[in-house]
Amino acid sequence: MSEQLLRIQGMTCASCQIHVQKALQAVPGVRSASVNLMAHTAQISSDAPLDALALIQAVHNSGYNASLPADSGQTPADSAATIASASDAAEETESRHLGLRAILALLTGCIAMALSMLLSASNSSSAVGIIHLLPAQTLRWLLCGISLATMLFAAPEIYSAAWRAARHRATNMNTLVALGTLAAFAASFAATVAPAFCVRHGLSSDVYYEAVVFILAFLLVGRWLEARARARATSALRGFARLESPDARLLDLPADANPGQTAAPIDYSRLPETILPVSAIMPKDVIRVLPGDRIPLDGLILDGRSSVDESMLTGEPLPVTRSVGERVCGGTLNLDGPLVLQATAVGQDSTLAQMRRLLEQAQSSRAPMQRLADRASAIFVPTVLSLSALTFLIWSVAQNAGGHHEGFSRALSIAISVLIIACPCAMGLAVPAAITVSLGRAAQSGLLIKGGEALERLAGVDTIALDKTGTLTEGRPRIAAFALVDHPILDVPTLLSCAAAAERLSNHPLAQAVVAYADAQQQATGATNLPSPPTISNHHTLPGTGITATVELANGEVHRLALGNAALLSSSALHSTPQETPQSAPPVELQAPSDLSTATPLYLLLDDIPQAAFFATDELRPSAGAAVAQLQGLHVHPLLLTGDVAASAAPIAQQAGIQDVQAHLLPADKLTAIRSLQSAGHRVAMVGDGINDAAALAQADAGLAMASGADLAREAGDVLLLHHDLSLIPLSIRISRRTVRIMRQNLGWAMVYNLIGIPLAAGILYPRFHILLSPILASAAMALSSVSVLTNSLRLRSLPSA
Repeated sequence: MSEQLLRIQGMTCASCQIHVQKALQAVPGVRSASVNLMAHTAQISSDAPLDALALIQAVHNSGYNASLPADSGQTPADSAATIASASDAAEETESRHLGLRAILALLTGCIAMALSMLLSASNSSSAVGIIHLLPAQTLRWLLCGISLATMLFAAPEIYSAAWRAARHRATNMNTLVALGTLAAFAASFAATVAPAFCVRHGLSSDVYYEAVVFILAFLLVGRWLEARARARATSALRGFARLESPDARLLDLPADANPGQTAAPIDYSRLPETILPVSAIMPKDVIRVLPGDRIPLDGLILDGRSSVDESMLTGEPLPVTRSVGERVCGGTLNLDGPLVLQATAVGQDSTLAQMRRLLEQAQSSRAPMQRLADRASAIFVPTVLSLSALTFLIWSVAQNAGGHHEGFSRALSIAISVLIIACPCAMGLAVPAAITVSLGRAAQSGLLIKGGEALERLAGVDTIALDKTGTLTEGRPRIAAFALVDHPILDVPTLLSCAAAAERLSNHPLAQAVVAYADAQQQATGATNLPSPPTISNHHTLPGTGITATVELANGEVHRLALGNAALLSSSALHSTPQETPQSAPPVELQAPSDLSTATPLYLLLDDIPQAAFFATDELRPSAGAAVAQLQGLHVHPLLLTGDVAASAAPIAQQAGIQDVQAHLLPADKLTAIRSLQSAGHRVAMVGDGINDAAALAQADAGLAMASGADLAREAGDVLLLHHDLSLIPLSIRISRRTVRIMRQNLGWAMVYNLIGIPLAAGILYPRFHILLSPILASAAMALSSVSVLTNSLRLRSLPSA
């Protein structure tokens, strides 16, 4: 599947959002399109790559502008790049002047209000003094000029956007504002040009120029505040952009140099360097990073040792020491020593770019709760136009029937108020505003949540299943003991050499522990006594059980090797599906020592005959106990699902405070356990890090994956934990629950606002209380609705970190 992100310009309300979305979905090849009003982006999915120009043209044809992101890794046609550059520049310029235009419009509104008061006084029979120096007609024309200047110079985009929408047979918030202000201006202009004609035919000669100016002023103020709130809400994305270094120091290596090979060490300090843009660096290039520089890309340290600040990327508050052979990520800060790196991932493949892309996609995704707002917004503007026309008709009849001849001024004013107050902005921003703020806050805390749907599902969980190794424990097991049968087929050095050679092909933490133990033992034996490394073939992974391989020794002997848990001890384990494998007891010689009764045993078999056992121990993460206690405080039931034996799992669970333990589970068993809980009516989250957890992560209502785990687990998870502090797990639930609560509050406020505001503007209180809502107050209320939704969403920024 191909994904494309577009920047959208010109959207102002939920109706705009829906119109753009429909235009994109109509492009041939588009599988789905999701438009985010808050971020002004569109996420398009297709089965095959699409021409960006076709998508941009579809948005343009619908009455809006679109461009590719400035950091897009794609290479569209030059025309598309020109459109993107011009659109970004125009949007930045407009945002810079929005506040100034709003302030000028407000000042102009105050002047117009003062002149309107003079006009009212000049029409009064008791007018005296200086008021007579400004005739009423002069005041009218002066107000007309002020109003027209405000419409043309302070808010011209409202009328151009409304005209574009009308040309495409669509309506949006600009339609309501444009119709309301134009109607008020047209009626006022008619009274200005021919006041005597209006009086002679029973029409009002009143003018509403100050209302036009104030409506536009309040609208601009609302958009200005909205833009500022949106900038704060999307600060996480801009934070990622600030982490990117623009250039790198490329080292000029000798032609015969082989970086990373100890046989021919390179004196990197003497090599010349060239400063190039990061985009010019290729994988396997060698660069130098000086102290105080931001690391520009993902790389492997070839030379040097330094403290690296990874807090902006992982949330870890303290710098970590990195040295030769370790990997560092782009965007982190090199603190106190020069480093020489070999580039491993650049551009869109880097960890930082992937995280930013994931956050962009998540903020562009649509939560299920958004569907309610979408359905309401799709019919909202046409409904308001109809209500406004009906209001005008009813008030016109009421004021000019039964012997009354009051004209149409009040009916027009009330109809304009209905148009102005019924702004769908609040409804369109209700859900995406909360999602954008919460995802940004989560990212700053070390959590990457994959969109609004994941947030809603995570908020409803009542049960959370945790994997043991690498999740609840440190994931860095060590071999604490090694046991051997009485008459092994091979000697100990050869057995260790075979085990290490087979496990080097696996990235499981226990495999790495076996390799580290074998290497340490062989170094202690001495180089002269080391056996030649065997040849490994037919290497297979048995999920949840272990590995098998064929080993060929230097003398030509060939053996079938198996290394894994107790399931391998059955004679049928290596020749059947895991579900058919019974568990067998190990030989007496391979029983765990009394002081290692909680260790995890790994059995080594040659030709299906047990030969030795490794006993691995792993430490509980320091944050595990507090995290479990917080989960219980959130009324979330924790349980442990592990492939380890019960004897090893139970003490770890007890230390963490978990009472419910299911041990010796294969991947299919974990999947079955999740499904069983779901069939019992529970909403289940799963936390894991390995390939064997991927199926359970995908099946769970919400999957939380350790970012340091397997790629498959990260893909299957809905939430990525960027560092190892398990208190991120309850934090993710608190964020999701509070976000859903804020979304409901926003939607409720938007709906209640319109349910109350439209009847008030229509004059429902006038018959009994003689209260009418002027167009000016309606405009202020309209601006307040959007700002209140955004302000409520920004409360999510105050959530404490883990």
